[in-house]
Amino acid sequence: MSEIIKNRYEFVLLFDVENGNPNGDPDMGNMPRVDPQTGNGIVTDVCLKRKIRDYVDLVKSGNAGYEIYVKSGAVLNDQHKKAYDYLGIKTDSKKPKDEDLTKFMCQNFFDIRAFGAVMTTEVNCGQVRGPVQFSFARSIDRIFQQEITVTRCAVTNEKDAEKGQTMGKKQIVPYGLYRAEGYISAHLAKKTEFREEDLELLWDSLINMFEHDHSAARGKMSARKLIVFKHSSELGCCQSHILFDKVKVEVLSHDLPPRSFADYKVTISGDMPNGIELIEKL
Repeated sequence: MSEIIKNRYEFVLLFDVENGNPNGDPDMGNMPRVDPQTGNGIVTDVCLKRKIRDYVDLVKSGNAGYEIYVKSGAVLNDQHKKAYDYLGIKTDSKKPKDEDLTKFMCQNFFDIRAFGAVMTTEVNCGQVRGPVQFSFARSIDRIFQQEITVTRCAVTNEKDAEKGQTMGKKQIVPYGLYRAEGYISAHLAKKTEFREEDLELLWDSLINMFEHDHSAARGKMSARKLIVFKHSSELGCCQSHILFDKVKVEVLSHDLPPRSFADYKVTISGDMPNGIELIEKL
């Protein structure tokens, strides 16, 4: 087993969507999320974490230590009970004094090791703050929310046959390039035992999570750039915003709305502060 990470990291992920909905808003009829003041598109951190969880569940299914805590159909109290059963403890709604419960959850669930979890339910396993955190992803430019009408010639039952074709809606963004920024704390990694092999799996997830999540609703989504800043120490060598400002994304032409990644220019400043290593994963 590899060591717990000893370095702080920041990273910038650029991904795009073509003729799809990267993250629908249920309060707005599932239209793509948008900042109403600027018109820029938004993808929540929760959405990105969901894709990472799904990818890890796909590639590590059945491997010890890589269960997924938050997944479709999961009953969280049942997940917590696994720790009690392992330690031979009766379930208790009071916060347990034995930290082994929280430790068991961290060791067995990848997403708890990475993102942390609040496990203070009726079957209490405590709570822990995870070392990996994301900002909301925002599109580089304003997006155009488009609702397209589609038809269906088949019907559900015989009484609907008289209606003929039925109508439906698809909500898409013709094109959008999004930027997400993330943080990895070596200090918090010690609490969840987030290790070097977990870190490599995280990088792999960020690069490939869209490749196994294609659907008609999401359209063509691709990770385009993954830029990592590695600090030489646990607590870091400079403020994160200084590093994020090293990555500039500019549209090449303002004559027409951008419709591909080739319409943008990504520039990374090579002038790094002391103690910072720049790593281009993608």
